[in-house]
Amino acid sequence: MDFKKIKAPTTTVTYNLDELEQGTGNIYESIVIMGKRADQIAQQMKEELTQKLEEFAAYTDNLEEVFENREQIEISRYYERLPKPTAIAIQEFLEGKLVWRKPRRDRRKRSGK
Repeated sequence: MDFKKIKAPTTTVTYNLDELEQGTGNIYESIVIMGKRADQIAQQMKEELTQKLEEFAAYTDNLEEVFENREQIEISRYYERLPKPTAIAIQEFLEGKLVWRKPRRDRRKRSGK
């Protein structure tokens, strides 16, 4: 995912519940969908950050380590400044970029046999 192109806010925003409910017709269902997407985004961000930081992994303890890890610090700061996964998920939901499916439920009555 290209996090540079994300237009989600980095600060707290108050949303209109009616807007969040429009996609599903049920606010609770909308929240569950956005929550699951936020979990996916958080996992993806964590994996990407871990990969980038592993490039700078040094397994020796010495005084030079502080100076060698400036790139690592910059990468960490970049990820700290990104919008939070929940904000990204809400933005994707409001823009209609999320796709979800409801599992079919068997609504027939079952006999005791």
